[in-house]
Amino acid sequence: MGRYIIKRILLAVVTVFIICAITFFLMHAVPGGPFNKEKALSQATINALNERYNLDKPLGQQFVLYVKQLLGGDFGVSLKNGRDINDIIGESFPISAKLGLTAMAIAILCGTVFGSLAALMRNKLPDRIIIFFSTLFTAVPSFILATLLLLVFCIILKLLPVWSANNPNYILPAIALAAYPMAYTTRLSKTSMLDALSQDYIRTAKAKGVARWKVIFKHALRNSLIPVITYAGPQIAYIITGSMVVETVFTIGGLGSKFVQAITNRDYTLIMATTIFLASLMVAANLICDLLYKAVDPRIQYD
Repeated sequence: MGRYIIKRILLAVVTVFIICAITFFLMHAVPGGPFNKEKALSQATINALNERYNLDKPLGQQFVLYVKQLLGGDFGVSLKNGRDINDIIGESFPISAKLGLTAMAIAILCGTVFGSLAALMRNKLPDRIIIFFSTLFTAVPSFILATLLLLVFCIILKLLPVWSANNPNYILPAIALAAYPMAYTTRLSKTSMLDALSQDYIRTAKAKGVARWKVIFKHALRNSLIPVITYAGPQIAYIITGSMVVETVFTIGGLGSKFVQAITNRDYTLIMATTIFLASLMVAANLICDLLYKAVDPRIQYD
């Protein structure tokens, strides 16, 4: 177990480094620079800024300097406003984390319950209703759902206030963000539960007279959770930092909206920081999910 964890951590470090290198060189391969859009700046000023941020050096040397800075835990400063990027992430990530974790909790809990219910009542009315709405939420883009929720509940019905920093309301953004993963989890849970219910150990448990609730919750549901855990791991990391569309609709100042602004402004350091941060979350979530397999199914062995 310990050897497996060490091997996975080393692999995670290599993965993040490769992502860092690819992002760095592709970003600099795009024509233009972070200061080219500032029409008021003279060429001499642009040259001075490039020299200050090491953008005048050869690309390989820039990458080496950036990696050395990164190993010291420093993401640098924003090329647009001069703010420390560690402060920007520390300020915006808690907002995205709270929104993303709330949305993912809704998605996993509701998706597992609805999927299991659809499997237990296969081809009946509840099954058809659940599959209809899961298909609908899969097809509707998050920005359309977010706009509809904002229009109906905030503007027309006025049941909920519009999101603001002084009065944050995560209900509507969390629902908009949770709709697609909840629908996918529902379909995944139904398929997995149907497969578990068809196994020999379930028929044996029923033949021995084991209570129905025990068969469902202790045997079938527990063994059907492995695909859900596999999906939930990277999805949690993605939904926390990849909620830029929903954050933009509700004007939430989270990490997702900062990433969109960084791309628009060609803010190299902020683009790199958010990309590396997302990659690290993805890798960590995958590792945690792999370790959770053992808790769900003790028969799983790690090599």
